[in-house]
Amino acid sequence: MNNISDNLTPTSRFLGLAPFLRLSLDDQDLMPIAQNIFQQLEEDSANPELLMNLSMVMQILGDPKVGLELQKQALLLKRTYVIPSVTGKAKYRLLLLMAPGDIAENTPLDCLMEGEEVELIFYYLSEEAPWFIDPIPEHDVAMVGVCESAHHKPMLEALTETLRHWQVPVINAPEYIGVTDRTCASRLLNPVPGIEAPMTFLLERTSLAELAAGETVLSEKYEGVRFPILVRPRDSHAGRDLEKVESTEALAQYLEKVETDEYFLCNFIDYSDEQGDFKKFRIVLVEGNAYICHKATSKHWMIHYVNAGMLDEEAEIKRQDEAYSMMHFNEFIERHGDALKSIYEKTKMDYLGIDCAETKDGQLLIFEIDHVMVVHGMDPVDKFAYKLQPTQKIKDAFNTMVENKIKAFPSDENNS
Repeated sequence: MNNISDNLTPTSRFLGLAPFLRLSLDDQDLMPIAQNIFQQLEEDSANPELLMNLSMVMQILGDPKVGLELQKQALLLKRTYVIPSVTGKAKYRLLLLMAPGDIAENTPLDCLMEGEEVELIFYYLSEEAPWFIDPIPEHDVAMVGVCESAHHKPMLEALTETLRHWQVPVINAPEYIGVTDRTCASRLLNPVPGIEAPMTFLLERTSLAELAAGETVLSEKYEGVRFPILVRPRDSHAGRDLEKVESTEALAQYLEKVETDEYFLCNFIDYSDEQGDFKKFRIVLVEGNAYICHKATSKHWMIHYVNAGMLDEEAEIKRQDEAYSMMHFNEFIERHGDALKSIYEKTKMDYLGIDCAETKDGQLLIFEIDHVMVVHGMDPVDKFAYKLQPTQKIKDAFNTMVENKIKAFPSDENNS
């Protein structure tokens, strides 16, 4: 994998996100790869695979403006991109329906299925009707990868009708994806026994400004909400502009820094343990069966695996704790099995990620539910060998789900 830049030729195939993310997680410099592809595009500017590969690299490097412009150019040339099976023989062909946009806006399935005997077909829909432009490649199963957002709502509504009579089974039917919206998810899961899902409200900027100015009282306007609160822009991902706000004065300062039309607001729940550590789990539900992706520990309440210091040399105790939780995940399921089962029953999502923690009184604290979370087995094996088996369990569960859906799907003869 580390020689990927040497293997990029003008006729290079579409590589997807996975190999570039792997290099990034291994702290490799992606700039030489970007320069390599730029040079190749000087000779072959209309190569859509190269444009898409460079789009991925630039987004990982933190330049989404250039990355999205490259993607736009690629999609003018073609909208279908294929990652073949590693062996050349595929157990099944999966059509992943994607929305143009940031890498965080679609299910990064190639990161999970890296190295599997499956063919992944990425079809980028149009942003407006007609949603399908290029011919649809032959496939055995379809999956909706588009995330929930106000921008994608018309697309998901159109897909709901289109996919209702699709010729193959569909994973994550579009009519269910709306439940991953933060306000919907909190309303859906807050009443469930064993779950702490802070009620989340969507506010326009003017309403948040009224709270900051003291013109309205937080607890009176939004039942049960009190400082400290968490505030973030509506369509932010990966903690971008997410802050814990302690007072109206701090809220006013936040509004000066973060300007957008709509914000999410909810209570901050202190989930630190007796040592003052915050521990966050990423769980995946595959047809309701729970699997662990990772567990991160930090002294800060806002945890992302990449900023929790899990790769640091001095983080051996953190990794030992994560290894125990991954090897003994049945203990977590014993504590929260009923809650996890309820999440599946209420969302009806075939494949769903859950970022969560455990509260001081043993509740399952839900931060977010979504089908576009990154799930992978790319961490350095020398430090994270304990992740190999749990990650393979997720892959096997996904493969089994797909194969069973294909077998159970009515054939044309049965439909006639």
